[in-house]
Amino acid sequence: MEEDKKLKPDKAYAEALKAIVKTIELAQVKIVIAANTQLLWAYWKIGNELSARTKINAWGAKVIDTLSKDLRKKFPAIKGFSARNLLYMRQFAEAYTPDRILHLNNLWEQAKTNTQQLVALLKSNDGFESDITQPPVAQFDEINFTDSLVGKISWSHHLVLIDKCPKMANRFWYMLNTLEHGISKNMLLMQIEAGLFERQIALKKVSNFTATLPAPQSDFANYLLKDPYIFDFVQAKEQADERNIEEQLTRHITQFLLELGQGFAFVGKQYPMRVGGKDYHADLLFYHTKLHCYVVVELKARAFEPSDPAQLNFYINVINDILKTEQDNDTIGILLCKGKNEIIAEYALKGYNQPIGVADYVLSKAVPENLQSTLPQIEELEQELKQLDHEN
Repeated sequence: MEEDKKLKPDKAYAEALKAIVKTIELAQVKIVIAANTQLLWAYWKIGNELSARTKINAWGAKVIDTLSKDLRKKFPAIKGFSARNLLYMRQFAEAYTPDRILHLNNLWEQAKTNTQQLVALLKSNDGFESDITQPPVAQFDEINFTDSLVGKISWSHHLVLIDKCPKMANRFWYMLNTLEHGISKNMLLMQIEAGLFERQIALKKVSNFTATLPAPQSDFANYLLKDPYIFDFVQAKEQADERNIEEQLTRHITQFLLELGQGFAFVGKQYPMRVGGKDYHADLLFYHTKLHCYVVVELKARAFEPSDPAQLNFYINVINDILKTEQDNDTIGILLCKGKNEIIAEYALKGYNQPIGVADYVLSKAVPENLQSTLPQIEELEQELKQLDHEN
């Protein structure tokens, strides 16, 4: 009887099972990561071999086709030796020389501590396209490669970057973003086609964050701001009012949060505030887990007007008073409009002591046709989220 009792799956057994499962799952993740880095290292070496032989012997497409057939015959159980993939390997090796890999690693280290410097480098494109000369290393070996930023991005991600992102500065940022946030290959493709780099990094932004927030919080807040935001999943008429747009944004809150970016947690819409015996409502309220602050978002179904920051400034003051704790940083406001004159917006923000950013947004009806065709539809986004769930 005692022996039978010990064999029953009690609480201790359940805890042990949970711990063992977690150990195996972590090991599986490490195995996948290790397999990816080994694959990349092999592809990089093959690519260098092909690049060197092509330059010396002037190899053309026929030689690559023959090589592909011979490799698949030699290794029938291993995929990845198509002629197309061999050409990608050569492009991969030529894009990421040892000097460039080491240089990107140096920039990666800087990016971890200085957001402002990273943005300045990306905007200037300095040191990305030209030849890079690094201090010589005894030998560029497997460890140099596998420990690098390039070695930590999957081959499928690299293929997207090679096909869709010719500028090295843009590639570098997308690699950082992928690594930091665990972006899937399909999501990466969506981000590139929706111009995420341009909207978050390259284009000028209108805010008073530098004047109202301490560094590095101001740098990070400005870094997170996009312009424009693309709400292509909102099927709104040309004359849709703020309430209609707001309703659709919150109805598809997952897609909305994906567009806002990492770190936003939804608190509520039409957030109620009672001040001086009167009721007020902020359109949308979020909490940002990295900035450690509340974020009030106000929607305008029209172009920016100079009086708009006053209302948002009022809401920020109230949120700071009723919700902010000692552990929270100052509340930030984001004003989303259907167009703005940047000079007018900059003048309108002067004099406010609360942090406010102003950005455009576009809906599905307003997205230019040449861009609209490349943007993911809501069905695709939902399918992508299902895929992410399966991957996780």
